[in-house]
Amino acid sequence: MVVERQGHAVPDAVPTRIGQVVMLHHAGDREEARQRFLDLWAEIGEHGDPLHRCTLAHYLADTQDDPADELAWDLRALTAAEEVTDAGTTPGAGALAVRAFYPSLHLNLAADYAGLGHRDAARAHLRRARSAATALTDDPYGEGVRAAISRLESRLGEDGDGMWTPPRQRP
Repeated sequence: MVVERQGHAVPDAVPTRIGQVVMLHHAGDREEARQRFLDLWAEIGEHGDPLHRCTLAHYLADTQDDPADELAWDLRALTAAEEVTDAGTTPGAGALAVRAFYPSLHLNLAADYAGLGHRDAARAHLRRARSAATALTDDPYGEGVRAAISRLESRLGEDGDGMWTPPRQRP
């Protein structure tokens, strides 16, 4: 994404900044990552670029301690993704990026709902994740998301009470 500033095109730094915080989180500093994500969220705002909000909320969910908070951030990510894809009839780069993001968004929501004991909602989002996964390529990311969908399907099928604790690390 490129932003116009004083007549000059400059690269959008937000995706890079999100990526830096993701690396911090993956290195194990969850608290610091959560705070930096929240600072970035405050900077972007609830009405900022929907692709930025989608990406940020998607990763911010992974830093939450409370499963209900994790669900709330994943729902924000899905809402922002829908804003990107509904923005116009011509699919731009943002819409294409979000389309590849949908399987993971729905997988995360399925895991959130399963962890909260809402089996029907979990299954509904798992079906949406499986359907959206057809847009993924056969690269490591796509294979990882499809494998995670299969694992959650198995766990929900084997677990009689619908309770499941999702892993903290997601694709």
